[in-house]
Amino acid sequence: MKHRFLSFKKQKFMENLEHYQNLADGQAPKFMVIACADSRVCPSNILGFQPGEAFIVRNVANMVPPCESGPSETNAALEFAVNSVKVENILVIGHSRCGGIHALMSMQDEEDPSFIRSWVLVGKNARLNTKAASSSLSFDHQCSHCEKESVNCSLLNLLTYPWIEEKVRAGALSLHGGYYNFVDCTFEKWTLDYDGSNLKESKEVAFRNRSFWS
Repeated sequence: MKHRFLSFKKQKFMENLEHYQNLADGQAPKFMVIACADSRVCPSNILGFQPGEAFIVRNVANMVPPCESGPSETNAALEFAVNSVKVENILVIGHSRCGGIHALMSMQDEEDPSFIRSWVLVGKNARLNTKAASSSLSFDHQCSHCEKESVNCSLLNLLTYPWIEEKVRAGALSLHGGYYNFVDCTFEKWTLDYDGSNLKESKEVAFRNRSFWS
């Protein structure tokens, strides 16, 4: 670690000293990224975010709990990023072969007091939607389906925070989903279409600007 730090200081910090001095006075990133804690999924490495460009939160299975779930480190970060830092975009990134999603899809009905179960239950709606839509598929394919479905459920959960929903409705904040497949190194991205969604009556959500990078 020492060698890597000294290399960073010499090759990046000192060569971009003015930029880092400006960052020392404050941050104004345009993006907040919610990604998985998985060691294979580093948003800065995958998407090239440089220091000061993205406010990043990582947790198991890149989940966003709904507002009514109460305080957590994820929604505390959301509150700070949206209300204080005033990011303009929130990007939730799912990924292939996610251990958290595997745990969610493997859950049995009996109680399990583990921390992992308690956390991944945030994605229970994604699990239910996946079981309904892909019950005929293999377990691995169901997990792949749920990895993306969980991202969409997190985007819906973001709208349960009044101060997020207000900014999205006003056009001051955009919500994006992403999916990184590290098996074949591809990336999918989409944007929640607030005006095109039917959120009050049926909780149906629409998306736009879908893209696939390979």
